[in-house]
Amino acid sequence: MTSKAGQTLVWDWTVRLFHWLIVLLIPLMWWTAEEGMMDWHRRLGLTLFALILFRLVWGIIGSWTARFVPMIKRLTAAPTYIRDLFTGRHSPSFGHSPIGSLSVFALLAALSVQIGTGLFAVDVDGLESGPLSILVSFSTGRDIADIHELNFDILVALIVLHIAAIAIYRLILKDNLIRPMVTGRRSDIEPVSAVNVRPVALIASIAIVAGSLYAVMNAG
Repeated sequence: MTSKAGQTLVWDWTVRLFHWLIVLLIPLMWWTAEEGMMDWHRRLGLTLFALILFRLVWGIIGSWTARFVPMIKRLTAAPTYIRDLFTGRHSPSFGHSPIGSLSVFALLAALSVQIGTGLFAVDVDGLESGPLSILVSFSTGRDIADIHELNFDILVALIVLHIAAIAIYRLILKDNLIRPMVTGRRSDIEPVSAVNVRPVALIASIAIVAGSLYAVMNAG
């Protein structure tokens, strides 16, 4: 969809809200863990669980640029895309570029592992544990907690790479990727498909998240 001013809608409001909430919540999760504020760490973890689950569902039934299938198809063009970048050729993509798609999958995978292990992790004294830790033994829960800590380092590394890529696009390729994630629109690209939030898909996604969150919170 293109507005009267020639601005093409690239990201729907749910994708943008998800992105900036993740930007806010990840450092808060780290800070609450470092400060021993485990009640808040647990609450924020459940919020992240809801957000990640929503994004996974939205990647299947959401707006075109949020869906995983177009991103998976674009991965096949990654070698050509990278070669063009090294030769100074860069064309803005409607949605995620092949490299952007790879980044999305890597970050979502790391976030899913982080939240998933947090649900089952058992604290060293057994007092501050994930809401699903009752389903595993103490030793298994401790092993999961170790994975939780290790995966956070991987997640941080991926975030650093993501930020570095954004900086390279902005400073070298002269492509501002932040503004469209704020406004949702770009003026230098033609739409490939409509980007809209279908009410039925949104309600279904929220229902799946709400039901899953209720189940996790009442598992014990």
